[in-house]
Amino acid sequence: MPEDVVLVDALKQVIDPELMVNIVDLGLVYDVTSDEGAKKVKVEMTLTSPACPAGPQIIQQAKMALERLDDVEEAEITLTMSPPWTPERMTEEARDHLGIF
Repeated sequence: MPEDVVLVDALKQVIDPELMVNIVDLGLVYDVTSDEGAKKVKVEMTLTSPACPAGPQIIQQAKMALERLDDVEEAEITLTMSPPWTPERMTEEARDHLGIF
C-alpha cells in the first residue's frame, strides 16, 4: 500500500475547476486512510459549499487519481459537510493564490 504522502500527492492533482487550486491545499480533504491488505483507500472530504456545482466532478477526479496508483485497487470517497469547510482550512499558498489574507 502506498504511504499516505503518496496518496495525498495524488489528491493534489485534483483541481477545483472554479477556484483553480487543488483540493488538498483548499482544505477539502479531511482524512485519508488505506487498508493494508485490501489495497483500498478511503477518503473523507468536503466541498466549499453543499451546493458546489463541481462536486460530482471533484469526487470522480479524486477517485480516479487514487485508483491510477499501482497499489490502489479501489478508492472510496465519502462526502461530509461536518465540520463545514471554511477558508481557514486552506494552506497559506492557496490563500495567497486566491488573494485571501
